[in-house]
Amino acid sequence: MTAITGTSGRGLPLRGNDIDTDRIIPARYLRSITFEGMEEHLFEDDRKTVSHPLDDPRFAGASILVVNSNFGCGSSREHAPQAIRRWGITAIVGESFAEIFFGNSMMIGMPCVTASSRDVTSLQDVIDAEPGIEVRIDLVAGTCEAGAFRCRVWLPENVREAFATGAWDTTGLLLDRYEEVNAKAAQLPYVAGF
Repeated sequence: MTAITGTSGRGLPLRGNDIDTDRIIPARYLRSITFEGMEEHLFEDDRKTVSHPLDDPRFAGASILVVNSNFGCGSSREHAPQAIRRWGITAIVGESFAEIFFGNSMMIGMPCVTASSRDVTSLQDVIDAEPGIEVRIDLVAGTCEAGAFRCRVWLPENVREAFATGAWDTTGLLLDRYEEVNAKAAQLPYVAGF
């Protein structure tokens, strides 16, 4: 199990409300039975039609995505956070997130923290003005900093605790206590009886 108490890296401002999962990863890529290579199709349709921050060399190597409201809305595809995480994003700062996107992100260890609309816009502006600036997120303290900019960020308390203790990693929890899993399985007739 890996505790996640914070993260830092270069930021990538992605402006716009209601960016849905079909824009994040187009539906035609959902036929894959693994998430391998999903990052290659991240915002693929958007990137074909408009200048996109993912392709802006100023933001190359960014690991903190800064978004506006209702990010990840639409269908409940795990592929969207998987593609973002595999592209190299370790955390997302936004005004609000779709509930299922938020949960899917948590399950892969990618915190989605919220901040006020004004703070998100200010952070996007700071990153635009100084693309190489380091963005630091402290999940325990509930802060985000970039140079002289500082704001509060929020996570539900149970999610903050899960990240801080490593309990977000449910597979790691099972593997860490595998003897208990085997003992319980041995007690279940529908498992042990086969």
